[in-house]
Amino acid sequence: MNTQTRVPGHPIRVRNRYDRMVRDAGGRSRFVPTRTGRAHVVEHGDGLPVVHLHGNNTSSLSHLMLLEHTTAVHSFLVDRPGFGLSDPSDFHRTGLRRHAVGFVDDVLDGLGLESAVLVGASGGGIWSVWYALDRPERVRVVVMLGSVPLLPGARIPVDVRVMATPVLGQLLGRIVKPGRRMLLHLLSSVGEGGTIRRYPNLLDSLVDAAHDPVARAANVAELQAILSPFGTRPEAGIHPDALRKLRVPTLMIWGDHDPVVPVKDAQAVAALVPYARLEVLVAGHVPQLGHPARVAALIEEFAHSIP
Repeated sequence: MNTQTRVPGHPIRVRNRYDRMVRDAGGRSRFVPTRTGRAHVVEHGDGLPVVHLHGNNTSSLSHLMLLEHTTAVHSFLVDRPGFGLSDPSDFHRTGLRRHAVGFVDDVLDGLGLESAVLVGASGGGIWSVWYALDRPERVRVVVMLGSVPLLPGARIPVDVRVMATPVLGQLLGRIVKPGRRMLLHLLSSVGEGGTIRRYPNLLDSLVDAAHDPVARAANVAELQAILSPFGTRPEAGIHPDALRKLRVPTLMIWGDHDPVVPVKDAQAVAALVPYARLEVLVAGHVPQLGHPARVAALIEEFAHSIP
């Protein structure tokens, strides 16, 4: 990406709502430079550094509810490229993993962190696992917050696979105007249709993001890199041999009715990872929506339990 060219900006409506929600949650916004542009970070607290990477179709706003329950860590909620308020970046479909690892390298460097606890939700969980595999010396603990779509046993909802379908996904993105009803349907398909209603501002922010051309393009590009119309791309999958090499202490926080990677498959994954702990909550694909206090406590307790 040529950093001298004008970087496409997020709409003012997105920025205004984002800033208001961060202030209301007691967070502080900052930007750090990366090789592909600026990354936006929400910062809160003090103590052991915990870096969050959000999932697709959302931003760091989907982790804000954890901040009021974190008392003993320094949280950094990072907007991945093109999402939230971060600048977009280009990558080749086969180069997403290299792009992801480079981005996290740059963010940790920009924050002045030699290492950190890495919390990844859904698509952000993919990036977190990749980073823990490639840079174990920089990851104190890796947390899978909800299921990771490239794990063995993953079942990708049809709505998401359609988004990843070349031409069709882009065409639907231009024709269909996303609103609350469509997003509630999407969240219901991953078991969170009820819990998202507890966060009307977050739901409104998801509607804003669905109309943000920068975030929409980033989302489609990433989904097409990891998914085909039939499921996960075999070359992108996180396979059992890789999981056996994941030497970083791993906390898996799962929903008991998460449809993307069901609990029985999560148990198989936990058996493969040398040091893994699986915690199952009554939840779908986004456990922090229904259990913000419990999720925050699990992350802090596990992180501080590692010498």
